[in-house]
Amino acid sequence: MQKLEPRKRKVKVLATIGPASRSPAMLEKLLRAGADAFRVNMSHGAHADHAATIKAIRDLEKASGRPIAILADLQGPKLRVGTFKDGQAVIRHSGHFTLDRDPTPGDETRVELPHPELFEVLEKGQRLLINDGKIRLKVIKAEADRIVCSAEVGGVISDRKGVNVPDAEVPIPALTEKDRKDLAFAVSQGVDWIGLSFVQRPEDLAEARKLMGGYGALCAKIEKPSAVRRLPELLELADGIMVARGDLGVELDAWEVPPLQKKIVNAARNAGKPVIVATQMLESMIESPSPTRAEVSDVANAVYDGADAVMLSAETAAGDWPEEAVAIMDRIAIQVERDDAYLERVRLLDTPPDRTTADALSHSCMTIADTVSVSGIIVFTGSGSTARRVARERPSVPMLVLTPSVKTARRTALLWGAHAVVTKDIGSFEEMIAKGKRMALRHGFGTAGSKLIALAGVPFGTPGSTNLLHVVTLTGDELARHSG
Repeated sequence: MQKLEPRKRKVKVLATIGPASRSPAMLEKLLRAGADAFRVNMSHGAHADHAATIKAIRDLEKASGRPIAILADLQGPKLRVGTFKDGQAVIRHSGHFTLDRDPTPGDETRVELPHPELFEVLEKGQRLLINDGKIRLKVIKAEADRIVCSAEVGGVISDRKGVNVPDAEVPIPALTEKDRKDLAFAVSQGVDWIGLSFVQRPEDLAEARKLMGGYGALCAKIEKPSAVRRLPELLELADGIMVARGDLGVELDAWEVPPLQKKIVNAARNAGKPVIVATQMLESMIESPSPTRAEVSDVANAVYDGADAVMLSAETAAGDWPEEAVAIMDRIAIQVERDDAYLERVRLLDTPPDRTTADALSHSCMTIADTVSVSGIIVFTGSGSTARRVARERPSVPMLVLTPSVKTARRTALLWGAHAVVTKDIGSFEEMIAKGKRMALRHGFGTAGSKLIALAGVPFGTPGSTNLLHVVTLTGDELARHSG
């Protein structure tokens, strides 16, 4: 296939792969439509299916010449009620309903709650939300073997419906036995990011990190109020953050989620960690070829907030219009970034540099790009840390990331404003300038007369040594040699 040009936008698009999109032909269509990274949802499908999908993505990566990030999203623990003697029952609005340890099939007055740990933490006044919040219970009495509730919102309840506990930190690990197997599989397949679901505490991330054995980057999915309360600690341990608005919207009132989304995005940006906004962004496109105006505004607001990436879920995994959903998300992002007020809006968040040479130089890239007409920033990096520092400043021009590491190049596919190219490491200042100019011309980052900022570290090839900034100008002779 024809090599792809750099995107005309800085925010990235993450598309979930499923039955509607796992074929090699559709994966190519999604990439061409604007997808920068793909999410493999470990909640559904067999390992053999996921292995075939990952191979197809890697084949597409090779054919397109563009590094592609793969995020394996772990299912996480699921709390569920037991069964009912008739398969379902009706909980009367304002009536009493009991959750207990009795495995006998339930009825309209009670059902088993097969999670002993919940009986240890639930207290009077706390809420239980069943079936994605469609049924809302409030605890009026909590005992060792039963929890008596009042139904604030009743309705039909059926076998093994999910339970959310928004007011307590549930003492269960974020990694189930299934998750451990899925994580080991994902690492063996060489995925770039691991998405950890239902994170509640820093220990959850530490456990996942240990199991990853130093391979891949770890994305903490923020979908519980307890995670929001401990966000600074989670940011210390995570490589990236996902605002998983689906479960957040179940455990919180709907109007509480938008300000929390902004809080999480800002916190991640301040920490210099990529942040993804996810769930129901173009939900109507599961069945419709066009989104609602409200959905377009939702995506646009995430872009204006400076999110690194926006994600499509069922729209591309199981929807009728996967290619169109990616294309529309691409168009929304491009249109927002063309807005004269976009950069001002993105920079409403103050991200002062840390007192390090690398941070000071990264900040200087932004101010130079604002002052002098430059067409791009060339970043030489091994680990990707320099690229993350530059992206944190949200410069006005795109970033060409040159790295000898395929792993680093793939991870930066979720980093704001970054276009990564895998190339041999540099050994001298002269080689840096020559290679930077050559790659800039090859990948459309300038033409004769264009100025670019080059950022690197001396001695070359030493991680964490960013200490060199140089402004270069492309000449007509260089353009002629490149064209020839």
